[in-house]
Amino acid sequence: MERIEELSFDGIARGVPHHGNDVPRRPRRRWPIVLAMALTTLLLACGGAWAYWMWDHHWRLVPVRVNDATFKVRVDTTLGALLADNNDFGHKPGRLLAITGDVVDERGGEPMTVTLNGSPVAAESFDGTPLPEPATVTVTSGGDVTEGYDVRHDPVPHGADVGSGGSIQRLVRTGKDGVREVWVGRSSKKEVDKGVIEQPVDLVVEAINPRPAGRKVIALTFDDGPSQYTGRILDVLKDKGVKATFFNLGQNAANNAAAARRVVSEGHQLASHSNSHPNMPDLDRDAMRADIGAGFDALRAAADVDTKVFRAPYGAFGEQQWRDAADLIDMNVLWDIDTLDWKRPGAEAIVKTVLDNAHNGAIVLMHDGGGDRSQDIEALPDIIDKLREQGYEFVTVEQLAAMA
Repeated sequence: MERIEELSFDGIARGVPHHGNDVPRRPRRRWPIVLAMALTTLLLACGGAWAYWMWDHHWRLVPVRVNDATFKVRVDTTLGALLADNNDFGHKPGRLLAITGDVVDERGGEPMTVTLNGSPVAAESFDGTPLPEPATVTVTSGGDVTEGYDVRHDPVPHGADVGSGGSIQRLVRTGKDGVREVWVGRSSKKEVDKGVIEQPVDLVVEAINPRPAGRKVIALTFDDGPSQYTGRILDVLKDKGVKATFFNLGQNAANNAAAARRVVSEGHQLASHSNSHPNMPDLDRDAMRADIGAGFDALRAAADVDTKVFRAPYGAFGEQQWRDAADLIDMNVLWDIDTLDWKRPGAEAIVKTVLDNAHNGAIVLMHDGGGDRSQDIEALPDIIDKLREQGYEFVTVEQLAAMA
């Protein structure tokens, strides 16, 4: 059996000097331990400083007085965060109200106001405003605001009191629409009626039948001229010393201005029978006014007569026509004796119609244009003579109306 030699480390363990192949002992290094301890100490110091700084600048709780209550918040809390975390402490902007009182926008009124230590803070600065120590915050809800409005003025139509049953319709008062004020909300577009600020004024037209006491007067009137017959009618009137009223068509006066001027120069009354003889109720407002205006303009141009006396063709001039043209005319002359001369019944029939219906204040309707008026020329002398025999005097329509 092979022998095994035992190894011994006694010499090394006991510090016995090494000889020959013995390994020398290394000295122990202490600086890593010292460095580690220093680093640990430094880290602990830095960590403590950092923790203190974080506590002092971020984690520390500080009291904040908001309105009548005190709250604990972190020291780094901004005013904006304080408000957001507490739902603005129950406060909010005011509402935008319509002019009717309805809500247009729940947050459209005055803004919520916030003060910090007595100084107001704008809403856009909330998030960038730190809370100082101490901090007293006051939060107040905004007030409601009523929207702006525009004012609209609506017309209030005027009424009309147009008399009937008279041979003359005479304007007493022109009508005028009233004014109603309406507010219109700029945001809601809702409207509020603020009532009538100007009362309407009614149109008033009186119907008269002049009957002067103690007199017998009658007015002869001639329509549709001037024409080729007008001069001969004027000759008869001049010969008899009678004044009459001629209701000329404007277009005829423009074509026979000399006859229109003679009517005026010989002392007769010249008035309008429209420009083109339309049935006025068949026209719309603008067309009717245009024809009436053109008729008066033609008389002014032909005979230098400025008048508002009018006889509507066919006598057709009702309430609506007065409403539409009361500023253009002040008298609409009808008649109460119609000779029906346009039917050419003969001179004797024309005379008989006048005499049978003659009365104090009568207005006789005849024609000097619009057709063959030779029968009127033939009848006129007898009409004048026989009425005079009955005690009548002849007046113009203007004179007759003044007797009402």
